[in-house]
Amino acid sequence: MMKCLRSFTKWMFLAIFPLLATAQTTKTIPGADDRFKADILVVVAHPDDEGAVTPYLARAIYDLHKRVAVVYGTHGGSGGNSYGKERAGALADIREIEARDACARLGIKNVWFLDGKDTASQNVLNSLASWGHGENLEKLVQLIRLTRPDVIISSLPGVFIGEDHGDHQAAGVLSTEAFDLAGDPAVFPSQLAAAMPQREIYQENLNTWQPKKLYFFADAQDDKQFAGSGPAYSISEVSPSQKKPYWRLAINAAMTHLTQYPAEIHALENLNDTELQKRMSDPETGWWSDPETLIFGKSFYVSKPTADVFANLDGKPAGCLDLYVGGQIRDAVGAAPQVKLGGPWGFYDDFRKEHCLGTLPVANPPEIAIKEGSQLSVPIDVEHRDIPALTLNLSADLPPGWTLLSGGTYALPGEARTTFRVEIATPVLSGAALKTAKPEIATVHIKDGEKTLADIRLKVWLRSGGLPQ
Repeated sequence: MMKCLRSFTKWMFLAIFPLLATAQTTKTIPGADDRFKADILVVVAHPDDEGAVTPYLARAIYDLHKRVAVVYGTHGGSGGNSYGKERAGALADIREIEARDACARLGIKNVWFLDGKDTASQNVLNSLASWGHGENLEKLVQLIRLTRPDVIISSLPGVFIGEDHGDHQAAGVLSTEAFDLAGDPAVFPSQLAAAMPQREIYQENLNTWQPKKLYFFADAQDDKQFAGSGPAYSISEVSPSQKKPYWRLAINAAMTHLTQYPAEIHALENLNDTELQKRMSDPETGWWSDPETLIFGKSFYVSKPTADVFANLDGKPAGCLDLYVGGQIRDAVGAAPQVKLGGPWGFYDDFRKEHCLGTLPVANPPEIAIKEGSQLSVPIDVEHRDIPALTLNLSADLPPGWTLLSGGTYALPGEARTTFRVEIATPVLSGAALKTAKPEIATVHIKDGEKTLADIRLKVWLRSGGLPQ
């Protein structure tokens, strides 16, 4: 009897033990895929735009041991090809290869492309429209939640004389919006939904992520105007690990973009180190300013604009800075008609306030460069919600040879906000006049009867070419 009882007890123990062992075992729930973690996420518009910041990226990668990922807003399919005959989709494929190769030379493995359409203009609103703003914003938020960067670096969202590419600005706009949205669980919540055990197997199961700092770089002609607007780093400093100056490491990465700069790349390849250093240190022929300034956008935690990129990644959350325009806090819309410069300038006026970019550099007066002999469009925004019936008189003070094409009286429809454009013809300049041309001021006067509502000033530089307005 005892033998049977011992056998039964042994059998019960062996049968129950696996159940006990299973109940006591800790189940490990997988976390985020660390292969895609980035310390810095660079968001730019076109293949080769990453080159604007590669001297700093070389420093961060090689000597600070930071992980970098890059997002391109477009494939660059409507750009030029100075190396081969390919255009459009074929060119986009080639430029994607060039971009991945350039990043790989710096040790950047994780590279993504959004689906924006490469758009040649100086108007950020054109680019946002042709990019598919909402769809690509959602994709960028997804990539931020996947890569979990502490720092985002992108193009400056603003209008400054220079290349002033609308696509560059669009990259900065999307980066700013995604910086603010990626940490909000109410934004694109489908990205956060976990997969269900049955049928619903396509949920992404990401987590929210709040980046800590946002920086920009500009494509403006005058880099000196941004001095002191953020941390500055020497590009001529020698990397302790690579034994080469940071500009030299950046040049090596840029040599892949043959569709864009074949003649210059081949010329650089034929220079010895001394000649190359002389060329890159010359302000006229060098590719980067020294030092390289990263323009401070904002920080989630309290941080000085000029503090190191990786300083203050925790601490006390920062509040929203007041927005100053021309030294004055922008007035709220009141009962009287409010008239301002519209288009991209007006958009950025609202954009900076909405996204707490109170320290971002702003051209004062607003400025743009256009092709000589072309028409200058001055967009006008009028807020008149409490005064539906409104008639305005327009006149202008213009430089010699410029002509106001659309002055006179404007009857506005009964609506809260009306936008329209004032067209100004600019003169055709000779070669000598182009060489000596300087920015000039065009002023549009807007009156309601005898009452002046606004004097809108725009600094305009006439050039031989460039992107359309």
